[in-house]
Amino acid sequence: MTTPLITVLITTYNYGRFIEQAIDSVLSQDYPLDKMQILVVDDGSTDDTAERVKKYYSHIEYFSKPNGGQASALNFGFARASGEIIALLDADDLFVPSKLSRIAQAFQEHPEVGLVYHRTREWKPETNQYTEYEFIPVSGDLHKEPDRFDLYTPQPTTCVCFRRTSVNPLLPMPERMRMCADCFLVALIPFLAPVLALDEFLSVYRIHGDNSFYSDKQKIPRAVHERRLLTWQTAIEEMRKWLAAHGYTRKLRPVRALNIQWDILIDREAFGVSAPGRVRFFRYLLKCNRYRLPLMTWRLALINYVDAVAALVVGYEDFPRWQKRREDLLRWLRRLLGRNSS
Repeated sequence: MTTPLITVLITTYNYGRFIEQAIDSVLSQDYPLDKMQILVVDDGSTDDTAERVKKYYSHIEYFSKPNGGQASALNFGFARASGEIIALLDADDLFVPSKLSRIAQAFQEHPEVGLVYHRTREWKPETNQYTEYEFIPVSGDLHKEPDRFDLYTPQPTTCVCFRRTSVNPLLPMPERMRMCADCFLVALIPFLAPVLALDEFLSVYRIHGDNSFYSDKQKIPRAVHERRLLTWQTAIEEMRKWLAAHGYTRKLRPVRALNIQWDILIDREAFGVSAPGRVRFFRYLLKCNRYRLPLMTWRLALINYVDAVAALVVGYEDFPRWQKRREDLLRWLRRLLGRNSS
């Protein structure tokens, strides 16, 4: 088999402090350098990004453009990409050394596939701690096996690679999507071509406090929720427009599943802006549980449904305290049962 040309498209905005590590992770691939096109699209950074990338000019193509958001930057990069495979990389993330060779192999072994995606690990540099990012592998042809796409979940930017001919019909993307434009591509490409999930860790997702959509258990400020809510509303509106324009209605199971995911996302961010009443929060938890039921053990499903009922009593704002009390109770019961059984 011939070695395909891969375009690595790095989009960045004021990530000068990370951009060198991102580029180095591409240059250290066990893949022929002459079969890589590395595009860096700077979406109007005002930091030292331009100065930091100068030393890489012999290996990369660097473009600086006025700030327009993620869809604008990706459209700019796709228009200049020469590779038959296009791998996306956020400037604050990293590829593992085997990423491109593994991706090339997957596309060559499956010529029908339009998207290859994979696992990633979250990395906190200050503690050098790695944790696993949730991954639900879904592979196949949506049109032949729609039932398999009930739990299809778009993965982060750095986990996705496209066959150029397959992604072309989705380009250019609507540029009002200043964020989540990669979700537009990943959510919709199964309607155009089969997809392949690799249950392998091929990238690193850096946690640094300024990630646009990373959420830990700490309280997120209302202003952040407002910004994220608007971002998701815009992206979801554009995805729904595309589906409707191409005749994909909720009669198709994968469309219904995507819409449930989107409704959950919108509700979650809306709750951060304005706390829901008990009944609305109860219905939200039921929706989450029904969607994820195939992934749960019966014990976890039972706990989650008990939580939903408890939400009717404690409400949204006191719900985290209920969960902590519930966890304390479960630990006590496990210790008690362990002693009794011995």
